[in-house]
Amino acid sequence: MKSLNVLSVASEIFPLIKTGGLADVAGALPAALEAEGVAVRSLIPGYRPVMAALKKAEEVAAFDDLFGAPAKLLAAKVGALTLFVLDSPSFYMREGGPYAAADGKDFGDNALRFAALAKVGALIGQGLVPAFVPQVVHAHDWQAGLTAAYLHYSEGPRPGSVITVHNLAFQGQFPPEIFGQLGLPPQAFSIEGVEYYGGVGFLKAGLLLSDRITTVSPTYAQEIQTTHAGMGLDGLLRTRAADLSGILNGIDTHVWNPETDPLIAHPYSAKSLTGRAANKKALQERFGLARDDKTFLVGVVSRLSWQKGLDLLLGCLPALEACDAQLALLASGDPGLEAAFQEAAQTHDGRVGVYFGYEEKLAHLVQAGADAILVPSRFEPCGLTQLCALRYGAAPIVARVGGLADTVIDANEMALQAGCATGLQFAPATSEALSGALRRGSDLFRQKKLWKKLQTNGMKTDVSWTHPAKHYAEIFRALAQPAP
Repeated sequence: MKSLNVLSVASEIFPLIKTGGLADVAGALPAALEAEGVAVRSLIPGYRPVMAALKKAEEVAAFDDLFGAPAKLLAAKVGALTLFVLDSPSFYMREGGPYAAADGKDFGDNALRFAALAKVGALIGQGLVPAFVPQVVHAHDWQAGLTAAYLHYSEGPRPGSVITVHNLAFQGQFPPEIFGQLGLPPQAFSIEGVEYYGGVGFLKAGLLLSDRITTVSPTYAQEIQTTHAGMGLDGLLRTRAADLSGILNGIDTHVWNPETDPLIAHPYSAKSLTGRAANKKALQERFGLARDDKTFLVGVVSRLSWQKGLDLLLGCLPALEACDAQLALLASGDPGLEAAFQEAAQTHDGRVGVYFGYEEKLAHLVQAGADAILVPSRFEPCGLTQLCALRYGAAPIVARVGGLADTVIDANEMALQAGCATGLQFAPATSEALSGALRRGSDLFRQKKLWKKLQTNGMKTDVSWTHPAKHYAEIFRALAQPAP
C-alpha cells in the first residue's frame, strides 16, 4: 500500500492539551491511520504545556510577522505524536486555557491566533517543509476552519482538504473588521467565501471551501442538515450533502483498557468482572457515598452545560432516591449548576457525591466503578464517555441523539431477547424521560443475569479506531488521486 502524507491541523491534542473530545480524536487518530498506510503529522499551537513537553525540536521555518507576531515552526516528536508546533509566544504562551483566560473570558485576539494556525497549515500543505509535503490537509473544527480558505485563494497546486466538525455549536464567528487583518483577497469576503451574516465565519469557510466534510457520527451528519440542529448552517450543509460523511469516533483502547489500566483500583475483563467490586468500593469512598455493593451507582463524567443536559438530572434526584441509587458526578462548567449539585450533595449526603473539575485518574475510576454512566445530552455529535463506558462494563444510559443513538443498543424487550443490548436510551431529553430510564436501569441492575449480559456485550463492542480509520483513509486516498 502506497504511503500517504496527511497534515492534521488542530487546536488541541491529547495528552498535551485537552478541553474536550477534539483533543482525544486528534491524539488517537494518527496512530490508527498508520496501520492504513497514512503518515500523519499534526500542527498544533505552542501553548505552555505543549512547549514544556518538547524535549528536542528542530526549527523548520520562521516568520518575522505572522499576523503581527514573530513565530517559528518547530518539528518534534512527543511520545507517539509526530508534531509541527507553531511557536508564537505572544499568541500562545499565556495563562489560562487554549481559548480563554483564567477568568473564563475568551481571548480578544482568538481570530488572529487561529488564523495564524490555519495560515501555517495551508503553507505546509503547499510545501513549506520539503521533508513533509502532505497530499491532504485535515482541519478540525472552527479553529482550523480558515485552512481551506487560505488554500482555496492561493496560487499553484494545493493538497486535498477535509474539515471535521466535532461540534457545530462552536463556529468561530468574528466581526467584519477582522477581515482586513487575515491576509485574504477582497473577493474572499463574500457569501461564496468567508463572509457569514456580515461577519467572518471560520467554520462556515471551512464547510464551504473544503473538498470534503466529515463529522463524528452518522446520525449527527443527518441532524445538522436540519433547521433544528443545524445551528444556522443547515442550508449550507444540505448543499454539500454529497461531500458530507458521518464517521463514528473511536477511543484509544490502550489508554482505556480495564485489564491493564494503572489508574483504577483493580483490573478486570469481560471474562471476569469480579474486579469491578473493588473499583466500586473505591469510587464510593472517593465520593463520600455509602459503601454498598448492592446499591445502583450511576456515574457522570461531563461538562456542566445546557448541551450536556445535566440540569435535567437535578429534576431526577427524587427518582434516584426512590430507586435507592447513588450518583457520583465528576464535572465542571456552569457555576449555577455547580452550586445546585453542591447543594444536592449536602442534601443527599451519602447518596450524591460531586467533584468539580477534571482529573484523568478519577475519570477512569468512575468508568470502572460505576454500574452505569449517564449521558443525558440534548445534542451530542458523537460522545466519547459512552464509548469508554462500554469498554469498562458500565452500562451507558443515554439520550437518543447523535452519536449516542449510534453507539448504544437500547435494552428494549426485543434486544434483551436477542441478547444484543448494551445500554439504555431515552427520548425526549426531559427530566421525566430521564427518570424513566433511571428506573429502568435500576430494575435491570437487580436482574443480575441480564445486567451482566449488558455489561459483557458492551465490553465486547469494538470501540477502537480501527474501523473509523479505514473510513478516513478512504476519503484521504480519494482526494489524493488526480482528477480523471
